[in-house]
Amino acid sequence: MPASPTPARPPTQPLATAARVVMLALVAVLTLFATRDVGQLWWIALLGVAGLPAVLASQHRLLGPLSRFAEVVVLGLAASQVAAVTTLDGTAGGLGASAVLPYLAVPVTVTALRRRFREGAALLAVCAATLLVSAALTGVDGGRQLGQPGYLAVCAQWLILAGLGLYTAGTLHRVMRVRSEGKPQPYAEATRLLTQLRTVARQLPGATLDPGGISEHLLEELRTVARAERAAVLSASGGGRLVVLAQVGVDRVDWETTLDADSAIADAWASQQPQTASRSQARSHTGGDVSALIVPLVAGVRTVGMLVMEADAAQAYPPPVVSRVTALTRPAALRLEAALLFDEVRSLATNEERQRLAREIHDGVAQELVMVGYGIDNALATVYEDADETAESLRLLRQEVTRVITELRLSLFELRSEVDRHGGLAAAIAEYARTVGASGGLRVHLSLDESTARLPAATEAELLRIAQEAVTNARKHAGASNLWVTCEVDPPYAQIEVSDDGHGIGEQRTDGHYGLAIMAERAERIRGRLEIRPRRPSGTTVAVVLGTSPRRDRVRGNAAAAEVE
Repeated sequence: MPASPTPARPPTQPLATAARVVMLALVAVLTLFATRDVGQLWWIALLGVAGLPAVLASQHRLLGPLSRFAEVVVLGLAASQVAAVTTLDGTAGGLGASAVLPYLAVPVTVTALRRRFREGAALLAVCAATLLVSAALTGVDGGRQLGQPGYLAVCAQWLILAGLGLYTAGTLHRVMRVRSEGKPQPYAEATRLLTQLRTVARQLPGATLDPGGISEHLLEELRTVARAERAAVLSASGGGRLVVLAQVGVDRVDWETTLDADSAIADAWASQQPQTASRSQARSHTGGDVSALIVPLVAGVRTVGMLVMEADAAQAYPPPVVSRVTALTRPAALRLEAALLFDEVRSLATNEERQRLAREIHDGVAQELVMVGYGIDNALATVYEDADETAESLRLLRQEVTRVITELRLSLFELRSEVDRHGGLAAAIAEYARTVGASGGLRVHLSLDESTARLPAATEAELLRIAQEAVTNARKHAGASNLWVTCEVDPPYAQIEVSDDGHGIGEQRTDGHYGLAIMAERAERIRGRLEIRPRRPSGTTVAVVLGTSPRRDRVRGNAAAAEVE
């Protein structure tokens, strides 16, 4: 989606065009009937010309409103002139204005359909002023049009009718909006159900709902209402820290993610109120004029995330801008909470299923194979006849059983491997690569570079599974002697690369290609990209890349960079 989608507006263009055509024809007939003067129809032609920009450029920020104001000015002049002509012809003083004033309904109705009620009120005020000024300057029967009671009565009648119509449309709009806000919204219902599901999942033994996508859409919307050279959406990860769900800007920003630090981010989280600051919320800002706006994303009474916006200018976020930003973040907070709950429930369900499978394999198949191995050992010890052939067959069976047991143990290790909250993604990948490399006779070379900031838990879990699949494929299918594993994490950017010096992916078994398909699905799920390429002089490189590489040269104080053999 994907922040709050702007309510769909009715298709005003065809309706406005049809209304203008019909009303122009109507007032032309009425004017001709009232004045019996074809020359007065030039006012109707002038009205059509004035309304032409509003038809051809209805969505333009300036041409549309200016065209409607031109229409009411021409309408006021036309009403006064037509009323003067009909008075001179002996008709009741000023009543001829009623032949033209019905057209007032067109520009006012268009503003009501576009929900621009203030513009509609301004149109009525301009029309009233034009009617009065034009009447004061138009002479009839030795006096002025402004002194004709009939003219004033007709003008007041049409202005009051148009004003009542505009007020009614505004009232209906407000009532419908209040009613729609009062009804249970889909995201509110999803939040309620997912909260219940999370509670149930935690008590068990042993989409469209994507936090990153929702955060990116919110940032795109916010940049249309407020200036931001840098912006990010953060969410809690546990341990008093925040993680970056999405961010925009030319450069990657090392945001302050510690909630116990002396920062506007920590103040906004604690108070659940927007905060502005005159200094950057990044830990590596170079200086200069900066304005920062921090808005907590509050769903109900719970803070589910944090919005940070920064502009390289002083006083960039006055109260009106803050109001526009918070108007967008309020509905987005509920959607983000629903997505985070869904992510947590999915993670809980996946972890619990993984643990269940590990227990079943350990207590079932693995134990049975161990017993088979013991039986083969006993047979070898008691064979006295057919010695050579029988013994060789049993030895081969024993080797096969040993291989299957090794595979099962590695599967158990893979299922139970998780990204530790304190160890990080790089440590989990390194541990798995070392274990698998030792069992497969591979020399493992590790290069780890991980910042102190963390990716969302669901993203780290998917990256770990992709790395595990790549390492397993290299051990089982590549026939390699060396394995190179590179892990670079600098949220929201991450790159995991696994290379081997085997015979290449083209000759791997079919199940190896199936593993690649699974990795591609996992990468797509976290909006990453999977890259598979040959390694020179031999072997294959499998890489998963998330986001874009940081564009800054700085020393990461807490990053770990090592190469282990």
